[in-house]
Amino acid sequence: MIRKLILDDIEQVNNLGKELYTNFTDLFNLKNIISDKYTHVLVLENDNKIIGFLMFTKVYETIDIIAIVVAKEYRNHKYASTMIDYMISEYNNDLKMITLEVNVDNTPAIKLYEKFGFEIVNTRKKYFNDKDSYLMAVVYK
Repeated sequence: MIRKLILDDIEQVNNLGKELYTNFTDLFNLKNIISDKYTHVLVLENDNKIIGFLMFTKVYETIDIIAIVVAKEYRNHKYASTMIDYMISEYNNDLKMITLEVNVDNTPAIKLYEKFGFEIVNTRKKYFNDKDSYLMAVVYK
């Protein structure tokens, strides 16, 4: 089941977020994000356990994906695709573009985004600490 983040989810989401960034809780205050009108967090739940989340901002007709995480033991089961599909279907009114940054070495993620029509727009040097990232985007007409 995919749903919006609630207060009771914060600990589980913070733990998952540490798989992406070791300082996840320093970067993102989920308690404040819940009441932010532009930032959204969708959680993916399986047997009352949060196994993934998707954090993004939506400002007017543009979505910027900030983070997408699936717990290691649940990867390669299309859960990330399911969350992206859900985000697009739920937040598609007036949607014109989705952007994101991805580590240039994260081939599985790049392939996932390409399946949704994302293209590499630019390379950002040392975006992730000392690693380069691709700025990827998909544009809707």
